[in-house]
Amino acid sequence: MNRTVLLDLDGTIADSRPGIEACFKFMLAELGHDPGVLGDLSWAVGPPIGVSVGTLLEKYGDDRVELGLTTYRARYSAVGIYECAVYPGIPQMLASLTNAGRTLCVATSKRRDFAERVVDFLGLRAFLPTVYGALPGGGLDDKKDMIAELLRAEGYDPAATTMVGDRMHDIRAAKANGLRSIGVLWGYGGEAELRDAGANWMATTPAEVVALV
Repeated sequence: MNRTVLLDLDGTIADSRPGIEACFKFMLAELGHDPGVLGDLSWAVGPPIGVSVGTLLEKYGDDRVELGLTTYRARYSAVGIYECAVYPGIPQMLASLTNAGRTLCVATSKRRDFAERVVDFLGLRAFLPTVYGALPGGGLDDKKDMIAELLRAEGYDPAATTMVGDRMHDIRAAKANGLRSIGVLWGYGGEAELRDAGANWMATTPAEVVALV
């Protein structure tokens, strides 16, 4: 039986795109670039932030990744972190999973201290008491390493744990740690990305996640 459910945050629990995209554009402008030439930035929402910032700056031939990260995080911490909303049906999904005796834990590529603030801001702490993410200074930036540490620290059984996420990074990290995975189609990745990454199941609604788990 799947007793533990790991949940990605951005694109799975919350639509964080408005705040994250605004911070990317702010960062690019601060570093002297025109963010308008890049068009849709959906692809940059969800992966580890260092990867997205590096890829964005590379398009301008700019290697100032650390400065980009510092600039991004300054705006995100003050403003962008609050520019998000819970997806419809998520509170009901979390309540149903909790009532069914599942242990819920956030597993995000977002920095852990930021993720804690988002969970509190969205009013979901009662369902999500445990939050794991990247560490300040760059620790556990790779999601597979973060999940490995989560499993070790919490004592979760990989055979009884399911990862729920919207991007290939979630699915690949789950596979690397021997977890089953559910790809959600309301986020930023899309069906093709999730299927190619090897998701065990797909869910089009939060209610379907409950049924699959």
